[in-house]
Amino acid sequence: MKSTSVNILWLGHASVQVSFDGRSILFDPWIKGNPKCTTTMDDLGKVETVCVTHGHDDHIGDSVEIVEKTGAKLICSPEIAIYADKRGIAYDTGSYPLNIGGCYETDDYCITMVQALHTSDILGDEFKADGTVMPGSGAAGYVLEFKSGFTIYYAGDTGVFLDMALIRDLYAPDFAICPIGGKYNMGFREAAYAAELLGARYMLPIHHGTFPNQMLNFEKLEKALQIRAPKVKLVKLKPSESYSV
Repeated sequence: MKSTSVNILWLGHASVQVSFDGRSILFDPWIKGNPKCTTTMDDLGKVETVCVTHGHDDHIGDSVEIVEKTGAKLICSPEIAIYADKRGIAYDTGSYPLNIGGCYETDDYCITMVQALHTSDILGDEFKADGTVMPGSGAAGYVLEFKSGFTIYYAGDTGVFLDMALIRDLYAPDFAICPIGGKYNMGFREAAYAAELLGARYMLPIHHGTFPNQMLNFEKLEKALQIRAPKVKLVKLKPSESYSV
């Protein structure tokens, strides 16, 4: 990495906070009710951007409340932005809706929405109240490119797909954050294949260990990586632990 120092904090489940220069970007922040998250809403500090990959309740999480509280920009699909607009986050003002290939750019970084292979409608307040599911248009991932050159791929929820090679060719991610829970997203075989396709130097597994039916066998993952992507460094964190690059 050339200049910007980046700290990647796994908040638990699929929630990640990327911090730099006293600021941070949140991905799929599920804070309240997350059984593996010890961070509170008050601990988040100066949040500049909140990125939501899809509308499942463990990913849309507390994003609307965090944006309201911090004034951060909400990056999401148009459908989630419409949902947030009805809750006080003005469409295209408080939010910056994207579709696949679209980019939100600041002086320090660019966030591009990329493909994910996952189903999703919106499980929001209505779902919590009475089980109502609202149309949500599916799921996405994000590529965070710092102007310094360091690039993070946050996959959201996804299975492996061959167009991960396009993410490699277009964005050359240094650090891949991938869901490896084996029930609603990739298992260890798929994750190793994803590492081969992406070509990133680091891989951080998330979306595992929260619930008994979504556990990751690190030994099997490591063996599969030795075959598929032996050069990747597997970053093994526990919730509330971080990795600096």
